[in-house]
Amino acid sequence: MSSLKEVLMLLLLLTTIIAIILYRRYFPVFGVHCINLKDLVLGKIKIIDLRDYNESDKNPINGALNMPIAYLKRNFKEIPKRELHLIVSSPLEKNIGIRFLRKKGFCVVGYSIVNHHQLLVRENSLKIETNG
Repeated sequence: MSSLKEVLMLLLLLTTIIAIILYRRYFPVFGVHCINLKDLVLGKIKIIDLRDYNESDKNPINGALNMPIAYLKRNFKEIPKRELHLIVSSPLEKNIGIRFLRKKGFCVVGYSIVNHHQLLVRENSLKIETNG
C-alpha cells in the first residue's frame, strides 16, 4: 500500500512539473496584444527584436535592439526600462520573452510575429526589405 502511494505521488509530481513547463512555453500570455509595426508610436516604445540573428539579419528593423531569446537571460540589463514591443518569429518566442521580461520588471505592451515573407511597416519610420 505504501509503495502504491509513493508511485502515485511521484506521478502527480511529474505531471505537475510537465504541466508547468508546458504552461510557460505554450499557454498564451494575456494582456499583451499583437500590434502591427506600422501602428507603433516609436518615440514612446522601445522595440526589442527577439528573433535569431540569422532571421533578424534578413529583415532588420531600424531602431530595434537585437537580442535573440537565447541571449535574453544574460543580457536583459541592456534593455532600457521603457514600454517594450517585442518582435518575434513564433508564438513560443513571444510567450517565453514576455513572461521573462515581466518577471524582471519590464512593461511589455505589444508584440509582432514576423517571418521573412511578411512585414508590414510604416514606410517613413522603419525601412524593411524582404528577401522573399
